[in-house]
Amino acid sequence: ARERRESLNLRNAEGRRIRDNEHEMKRNDMNKEHESYELKWAGERDAEEYKKQLALERRESLALRNAEGVRIRYLEAQMKANDFHNEHESYELKWAGERDANEYKKQLARERRESFELRNAEGRHARDVEATMKANEWQKEHESYELKWASERDAEEYEKQLARERRESLNLRNAEGRRIRDNEHEMKRNDMNKEHESYELKWAGERDAEEYKKQLALERRESLALRNAEGVRIRYLEAQMKANDFHNEHESYELKWAGERDANEYKKQLARERRESFELRNAEGRHARDVEATMKANEWQKEHESYELKWASERDAEEYEKQLARERRES
Repeated sequence: ARERRESLNLRNAEGRRIRDNEHEMKRNDMNKEHESYELKWAGERDAEEYKKQLALERRESLALRNAEGVRIRYLEAQMKANDFHNEHESYELKWAGERDANEYKKQLARERRESFELRNAEGRHARDVEATMKANEWQKEHESYELKWASERDAEEYEKQLARERRESLNLRNAEGRRIRDNEHEMKRNDMNKEHESYELKWAGERDAEEYKKQLALERRESLALRNAEGVRIRYLEAQMKANDFHNEHESYELKWAGERDANEYKKQLARERRESFELRNAEGRHARDVEATMKANEWQKEHESYELKWASERDAEEYEKQLARERRES
């Protein structure tokens, strides 16, 4: 009877110890699960903050592009207004020259009718008129060259301005590239930190399991009387621990893979946005080149019209000289 009481006391003490160990294991599992959820929530909050930052940067980039578009449209409107003004002045000069020529022709005809007796004086007057016309032609030719040189200087200034704007655009693109590379390095560093923390948790769990296995082996050696029942229960507990470890390791890898997928999606999104930004900048560059080509074509057209006016005035002067020579021969 005394041996049975001692055996019962021993079994009760052993049962209380085992229940305390089971409660301790459950509390450790709950703490590990809570820490895992804390890590998950912290990662989600960091991802939300990063998405907000990206949205803010995209809005700032769109605002900068809108301002650039407004500036380019203003320059185009200014260029069109200058073209209209120059064209109007050219027509004004042409019409004024035609009116002057008509008035001059009428005056010469009237003078010829009124002064047949003064043909020698008229001849001297005609030579003076010819000299004046040549001087006027030289003056007009000089003014035409002055306009041409002024337009060439304006074109050079505009090309310099375009080169300066291109340099500024390249500086902006380089700054944008540096910022994107810094973001990618930051994401890689965060991924490495998360992976290291996951391995730290895994190794801590393995160390705890080894310590617990050593403790169970010591208790098995000390309790020979309860070897079969204790062995069955301990094997069950070991299987449960392994299942919990496998479950925790699986959740850790799931979190790691989810973070890698999010990082890959973000990289693809950044690459897509960079392609769209390059396409927009290429379109703006093509538009600027088209505007420059249009300006050069307008300058060539104006130069051609100037030469046309010059040649027409020369032909009119030759016709007038031939008419004067013919009239002198007839008189």
